[in-house]
Amino acid sequence: MVKRSIKAPAKINLALDVLHKRDDGYHEVKMVMTQVDLADRIEIENREDGQIKVEMSEGFLPVDHRNLAHQAASLLKKRYEVKKGAHLYIHKHIPVAAGLAGGSSDAAAALKGLNEVWELGLSIEDLAAIGSEIGSDVAFCVHGGTALATGRGEVIETIESPPPSWVILAKPPIGVSTKEVYRRLEASEHTANGAQAERMVHAIQTQDYEAICENLYNVLETVTLPMYPEVKKIKDRMLDSGVDAALMSGSGPTVFGLIQKEARVNRVYNALRGFCEQVYAVRLISDKST
Repeated sequence: MVKRSIKAPAKINLALDVLHKRDDGYHEVKMVMTQVDLADRIEIENREDGQIKVEMSEGFLPVDHRNLAHQAASLLKKRYEVKKGAHLYIHKHIPVAAGLAGGSSDAAAALKGLNEVWELGLSIEDLAAIGSEIGSDVAFCVHGGTALATGRGEVIETIESPPPSWVILAKPPIGVSTKEVYRRLEASEHTANGAQAERMVHAIQTQDYEAICENLYNVLETVTLPMYPEVKKIKDRMLDSGVDAALMSGSGPTVFGLIQKEARVNRVYNALRGFCEQVYAVRLISDKST
């Protein structure tokens, strides 16, 4: 029986701007995303009965059509008329509903793993195109690494990885409604041209760590932080604890901090652990070996 084990890394947004709402109801975005070495792991194997079955290490998460990895497997099977089924066991390590693309990364890992298990021979571009039908972040997660994402997030231009850095992630015990965040952003009549993302791309290309810290940007903070004071408190605590820079990822509620000097990592981690239960000290992923 063919089996594969695939890592599904979390992502953070180094820059996120929303340009306008599109005619199709999605938002036109311009953002820079990169992966960190906090990852789920998916074990995939064939099923001879043609069924798609998903199991999770966390019992409270859906394993049916609401699960993005299940959607990915079902779409791939239908699109390429695969007769076999698959069993996917997802070991969750990425916090759920955290702005870290855990579900999207699981879907991307499912696509890549099933491409091997089912011997479909599809390219990364093929898989990313299928992934974009499932969710806006799935295409990036298929490519991995670091990228400038445009369109609704599915147009991916891979760029060089940022210089090595530690990343502290802290998620408060709340959920954030992405739909409501975007609705309120629209109501604020926000306008943008994507210049923030371009500055971040340049900072990464020149490997200028200080410029990366100076140009961290997420327009959704203007909505989420006033809506959820807990998120702002964590960001303030992180900055007071000694990170080089801090930003909310996605629509939240996770906040990340960048630290280049390893000697400061434990101090920041411990300061936040007394303040927030879900805290992680990880590294930026500097290549696509995962």
